[in-house]
Amino acid sequence: MNYYARRVAAITGAGSGIGRALAVDLARRGARLALSDQDAEAVADTARRCQRIGARVRTDTIDITDRQAVLDYPAAVSGEFGRIDAVFCVAGVIHTGRLLNTELSDVDHVVNVNLLGTVNTAKAFLPHLISSGGGHLVTFSSAFGFLTTPGYSAYSASKFAIRGFSESLHQEMRLDGHPVSVTCVCPGGVRTPIMRNGRFAAGEDPDAVTARFDTKIARTEASRAASIILRGVERRRPQVLVGADAKAAWTLVRTLGTAYQHLVLWAGRRT
Repeated sequence: MNYYARRVAAITGAGSGIGRALAVDLARRGARLALSDQDAEAVADTARRCQRIGARVRTDTIDITDRQAVLDYPAAVSGEFGRIDAVFCVAGVIHTGRLLNTELSDVDHVVNVNLLGTVNTAKAFLPHLISSGGGHLVTFSSAFGFLTTPGYSAYSASKFAIRGFSESLHQEMRLDGHPVSVTCVCPGGVRTPIMRNGRFAAGEDPDAVTARFDTKIARTEASRAASIILRGVERRRPQVLVGADAKAAWTLVRTLGTAYQHLVLWAGRRT
């Protein structure tokens, strides 16, 4: 039997990238979907793709940094579908640039969307996931959530924090006896618009950075990422690594510990 059939899944950041790929994959698996994104037109497009497959879909335009809007959202989803079984906190942003050249407003933006948006979503949906009797909360860190690189300090900070938040919440659910699994997804380079839609510090070349990401870093298709994530969630894995690059980075960090920092600095001085 298909594990996701008839389950209700809420996805933030469903307008593009991994969020859209998850929505389409879940639609094929028979799930009922509550899709949200800050971009109304984009999430409506995702909804149409899912509806053509035959899925029942609700769409909402929500800014996950708007705490009250996020806190109000689960009641509307539960009111329509009767339950909420899984929440995928996909919405996220990126910023490129050295801190010395970065506006603090851009740091605020990354932290507010990536970290606090995830916290807002988790806080809002947890009571409903507990009530479901076997819910899933799926958060999204990154390979940059355990391995750093110059120029992405704000992004790495937010993704390290999400990983820590997720691990702690996983422990809380287990110790308190709540039937909720917490899965933290750590993707490597996935073909999504995140870099094209990102912010850049003074002195950065957005076209060059985006081209490098698209051609040399983003090796995993979003549809492949969705398949890996859903398999890991079904197995109630606390962490899911997406892509050979993410797996290699995790192995490097676990094997070498902080020694990899010296490798990064050495490589940077030679280029």
